[in-house]
Amino acid sequence: MQQDHHEFTALADLIQGQIGQQQRLETQITGLSLHRWTHATEPASYMMAPSICLVGQGRKRLFLGDDTFVFDRHSFLITSVNLPVVAQVLEASPEQPYLGLTMELDLRAISELMLDNPSSIKSSADDRLSVAVNKLPSSMLDAFVRLLRLLDTPEDVKSLAPLIQWEIFYRLLKSEQGPRLRAIVSNGTQNHQMARVIDWLKGNFNKPVKMEYLAQQAGLSVSSFHSHFRAMTAMTPLQFLKKIRLNEARRLMLAEQLDASSAAFEVGYESPSQFSREYSRMFGLPPLRDIKQLSREQVN
Repeated sequence: MQQDHHEFTALADLIQGQIGQQQRLETQITGLSLHRWTHATEPASYMMAPSICLVGQGRKRLFLGDDTFVFDRHSFLITSVNLPVVAQVLEASPEQPYLGLTMELDLRAISELMLDNPSSIKSSADDRLSVAVNKLPSSMLDAFVRLLRLLDTPEDVKSLAPLIQWEIFYRLLKSEQGPRLRAIVSNGTQNHQMARVIDWLKGNFNKPVKMEYLAQQAGLSVSSFHSHFRAMTAMTPLQFLKKIRLNEARRLMLAEQLDASSAAFEVGYESPSQFSREYSRMFGLPPLRDIKQLSREQVN
């Protein structure tokens, strides 16, 4: 128990040592980012790649459709496909800031590991949903601590980081989330076909989309496609598409200074008024007011 406490403290200390006073840090290690907040946050919407998330200090909540997932330093969150999610830091203060990390999953590496580690565990209906929270095994925590320590010796990152990341992927496959990952990366499975459709949507969200085409790509009827899509993402295909479009529009206005009409057109909206209505429903403010508020928060 004492060793576990030491490892948790080490994880938080390593994140704090690297990130300093920043809110987000993209590290030298491929796919690994660190996060720090000194206060609880309002729910924020963004696209999340297939990832594993750990908390060194504090507590976080993630919303997917009508489902809610809360995790802290004793647990980890995993997402197995690209998803428009809403996340919120629940516990943080200047004295004890929220400290967390996100590492993107290398699905190709995981599929290679699967070849050497066949599983007799079968997927269940519960494995369809592409987000889950589980208790954090000490072996996985230890691997992440060793991964973060590499940041203190940058010359070791290129050679050693991939080895530790492979160990983490291996331990994920051996965990309760193994069936979920295997279902996503195994060719020929329904989840794999759905994951490919989701990837297509992410890359083509600004184009007109027909449900018949998406269902055909998944090898399903339209009604079955809707049912499988909702089981995997906790939302309908149209809700999923709308969230991707609005998230990207928000990014374009904030990062590239596009006006609302231009951003709406860029992400596939034909009607600026419809864009404004749906944007307000999702983010709580009309586009212009929302971007002004976000800009002020970034300055502060």
